[in-house]
Parts: sequence; C-alpha cells; structure tokens
Amino acid sequence: MSGKLIGVGVGPGDPELMTLKAHRLIAAAKVVAYPALAGTESFARAIAADAIAPGCHEIVMNVPMTPAREPAQSAYDDGAAKIATELDAGRDVVCLCEGDPFFYGSFMYLYARLKGRFEVEVVPGVTSITTCAARAGMPLAARNERLTVLPGPLPEDELRARIEGAESVAIMKVGRHLSKIRAVIDALGLTAQAMYIERASLADEVVLPLSDAPEKAPYFSMILLTKGADPWL
Repeated sequence: MSGKLIGVGVGPGDPELMTLKAHRLIAAAKVVAYPALAGTESFARAIAADAIAPGCHEIVMNVPMTPAREPAQSAYDDGAAKIATELDAGRDVVCLCEGDPFFYGSFMYLYARLKGRFEVEVVPGVTSITTCAARAGMPLAARNERLTVLPGPLPEDELRARIEGAESVAIMKVGRHLSKIRAVIDALGLTAQAMYIERASLADEVVLPLSDAPEKAPYFSMILLTKGADPWL
C-alpha cells in the first residue's frame, strides 16, 4: 500500500493560528516535507517546529526566489520525487505550507505532480488575508460586496484598472513592488483608505496606514483597501 500525501496549511506565522487538525497531523508524522528559500530556514517549518516529533524524517525543498519559473519548477520536481519515494515505501508524508495550501500555496505544485499517483488530503489553513484584516481591524466584505485579490507584481496599468473596478482590495506579495503600488493607490485618491501590514501575527508585525508605510517592504507584506465608510454597518 502506498502512503498518503497530506498538505497541511500551518497558517500565517503565529503557531497558535494552526488548526487543531494541522497540529495533530504534524505531531503524528514520521515524514514531513516543506519548502525553504535557498540558503534560508523554512518559514513553514518554523511555524510548526514545536509540533514536529524528534526523529521525524524531514524533506527540505530549496526553492530559489527568481522571476524565472524554471528553477523553482525544478526544485518542486526534485521535491516531488523525494516525496514519491517515501509514499511508494508506504509512508505517509505531511507537507507543510504557510497559510493555506490552495491559496497562493507552495503545496499546489506538489499536488499537481503527485495527485494522479497517490492519495492526497488537503488540510486548509488560516490565510494571510484574513489574518491581516483582523490585525488591521478592517472587515473586508459584507452583504453582496466583492473582495478582489491582486498580486503585487502585476503591471501598473493592470493594477490601476483592477483597483478602480473593485470594492475591497487585498494586494499580496507587495515586497519590492511597494513604491509602484503606493503610486497607483495615491493616483486614485485612495491612500487614506488603505492599510499596510507586514509579517502579520508575528512578533515583529507592522500595521500602519499606507501613508506611513516604510519605503521598503518584505515579501510577507500586504495592502488592504476598502472603499466607502464602514459599509458593514
């Protein structure tokens, strides 16, 4: 019998925001896998560290952060092959993913490679969007309103058009795109309605009006924008 691949969302950073199911599965795992930016410690593993049992076999996927897709795809190819070896031997593998596995989650790349060969279970996690909204005190949608989620690397013209047509907006992957995003929001006259959040739920969390945001932002940062005043009342 082959093992089962279990993709587990570990949440945005605070270990207490892991679900009970995620913690239980990680604690019982004999094999865990997780991505790490090449040359750095894995953020997903750091979140789940206290739940990982001593002696657990760990598969590290070193994923380079480059605009080109091929290096990252090669890393996931290699990671999927190592995971498949464990699954073929009948061992379950718990794969850690920060946030939610299917919401901009790294696990989806492994899922695409392995779902046709092995049983796969996906355990959802607390997303960065809901965490940032909670930390900023910004309800995002009520009644029939729409929430638009945009990646920061989008071209400036597309960002502008999508924000113009939106009601509430969450802009993810801000990082080095902060100045471009800030300029677009300012040109639309919406800066006063936007909040900047970085490293939500962690000890070094920053929550500021966009007008007070720093000049540089880390990858794990987000801008939330709502139009209108207290539309949920």
